[in-house]
Amino acid sequence: MTTSADRPEVATRDAARSLPLAVLAGAAVGLLGGMVGLGGAEFRLPLLIGLFGFVALQAVVLNKAMSLVVVVTALPVRMLAVPFDDVVGEWTVVVNLLAGSLVGAWVGATWATRMSSRALYRVLAVLLVVIAILLVSHRGDVEPLALSDVQQVVAGVVAGVGIGVVAALMGVAGGELLIPTIVLLYAVDVKLAGSLSLAVSLPTMLVAFARYSQDQSFAVLAANRSFVLAMALGSVAGTVVGGVLLGVVPDWVLVPLLAALLLLSAVKVWRH
Repeated sequence: MTTSADRPEVATRDAARSLPLAVLAGAAVGLLGGMVGLGGAEFRLPLLIGLFGFVALQAVVLNKAMSLVVVVTALPVRMLAVPFDDVVGEWTVVVNLLAGSLVGAWVGATWATRMSSRALYRVLAVLLVVIAILLVSHRGDVEPLALSDVQQVVAGVVAGVGIGVVAALMGVAGGELLIPTIVLLYAVDVKLAGSLSLAVSLPTMLVAFARYSQDQSFAVLAANRSFVLAMALGSVAGTVVGGVLLGVVPDWVLVPLLAALLLLSAVKVWRH
């Protein structure tokens, strides 16, 4: 089995020369994600691989670092729209999902560091297709499931594990999975579900980040500090603007377009 130590070094020289492009790409990704209520990390990952030339695991690590910046920035902004007391009032939802997602994040990051680059590209391509399908299918109203307390807890842990694995493998926050899960399992308003998803995402991402820090590929962050900062700042700015423009472009136009972009990215990543 090939590990990250066997993979080629990232092209730091090319990435370092692309700071203006990194800002623009980050802003575009944040804008698109913000306009549909997401952070945009699922759109940023293919760019890190296809446009900037990072190998699979390094792209995931970079994506995770930038996703952390976006989530940390989004938390206080989100508090302006959803009162902190409302979020605290649903602490059992956060704890239930974290019981699974923290384990899933560690497992997913471990798998990623042990896969060959070829296998990881294939996994990422499949996950991009899954995200595209979810993006299209979850735009309407989601009806909560009628579950007993025990069933709800078990389903929350199982769902948390799966979400943690996917988020770690792709380097994303997982909001596209967490929000519909929270609405389905706990009958929470979608606006509050968005804030709860951030509360689950942050600890989950930190666990995955801690696992990735033990791998040689983590050195890509130190080698590309300026690039990470530039693209992260662009992503944050784009996400804010996208949030302001939320609903300006009709979902029936924007969502299929973004899903098509994800599917195209999946094909390119698969063939990488």
